Amino acid sequence: MGKIFYLIGKSCAGKDSLYNIIIKDEELALHPVIRYTTRPIRDGERDGKSYHFVDFNGYSDYKRSGKIIEEQVYHTVHGDWYYFTADDGNLDIENNNYLAIGVLESFAGTRKYYGKEKVLPIYIELDDGERLFRALSRERLPENGRYAEMCRRFLSDANDFSEERIRELGITDDVRFENDDLDACAKRIKAWILKSIR
Repeated sequence: MGKIFYLIGKSCAGKDSLYNIIIKDEELALHPVIRYTTRPIRDGERDGKSYHFVDFNGYSDYKRSGKIIEEQVYHTVHGDWYYFTADDGNLDIENNNYLAIGVLESFAGTRKYYGKEKVLPIYIELDDGERLFRALSRERLPENGRYAEMCRRFLSDANDFSEERIRELGITDDVRFENDDLDACAKRIKAWILKSIR
């Protein structure tokens, strides 16, 4: 029986960087879980790699057919953006192990759908000051500059990632990883994954 290892954390905690290291690790041999979103594609992203990018009609088709595993909607300064995981036939959890990335609610929805024993959290932590510095550095790039959205996300994280909610979802200290050093954090996560699948 396979498992879905679910990377969770606040914005700019380093989830994407850790995901890219872990998904390429041949010893782990994890398959990606690629979520869907209705938000516009960003520079450097490719459809089917970071996300499956769909319009609202595409989201509605999955919703009508009952194939949405979990979903969130974010009321951004640019309008409503939907993020969701779809039962699109690409996951064979009985025979493969997977790596997913998202927020607490996407983890909770996926675990409810597949079962607690099949969906395991990996919670990434980073000091709020460092996260804000990283977010600001990213938005200062010429192609970005979405400061209002950056502030909304940072403030939203304070509510969405409350310690009460983290504990409620059964995220214990042994699955919380401080991203103080990217490579060292990736190695700690790899060791934990290997222990979990053996």
